[in-house]
Amino acid sequence: MTKQFSKLTDPQWDAISPFFDLKRKRKHDLRQMINIILWLLRTGCQWRNLPEEWPNWQAVYYYFDRWKQDGTFERINLALNQLDRKRVGKEAYPSVLSIDTQSVKLNPMICEYRGTDANKRVNGRKRQLVVDTQGRLWLATVHPANQADGPTAVSLIGDLLWRVGERLEKVYGDQSYNGVFAQALAEWSIERSGVPV
Repeated sequence: MTKQFSKLTDPQWDAISPFFDLKRKRKHDLRQMINIILWLLRTGCQWRNLPEEWPNWQAVYYYFDRWKQDGTFERINLALNQLDRKRVGKEAYPSVLSIDTQSVKLNPMICEYRGTDANKRVNGRKRQLVVDTQGRLWLATVHPANQADGPTAVSLIGDLLWRVGERLEKVYGDQSYNGVFAQALAEWSIERSGVPV
């Protein structure tokens, strides 16, 4: 993990540039937009406090929101995960995944997706993450902290299959995933191959 923000290198840009329409003439450079979004992620700055030498924050947010809504970021993540797995000598898709949640406190002014996790005494949200054995993020979702991990993870099974394909053999999780989620995953496995996961 990098400790400081650094702009995309030429090879990094070459890896993700096919996901953007670069043929059309634009007012703003898309590589600069990606660099600004990465800077925002690294620093935690507010949109409205972008440095003055950069484009207006509404322009940056326009591209961010557009790429988030049309799935561009998800497609980039999937492609980069596959490239990185191949780089270290693994198959493009993982056969083993891990799933878990993390409760996060929220500012009192934020009301969407809010709940209280009674076990951890956290008033906020839960981030539900699915990673492979080397920690690459394959899927992430957010829900209120008062919702149970297992039942909320059932809705992720379709997304998991879209991202990792037929190669999936096991999904590791803690006890909260033993009930409904494990049963739904086993049913999918039996439908697919006749053998439970």
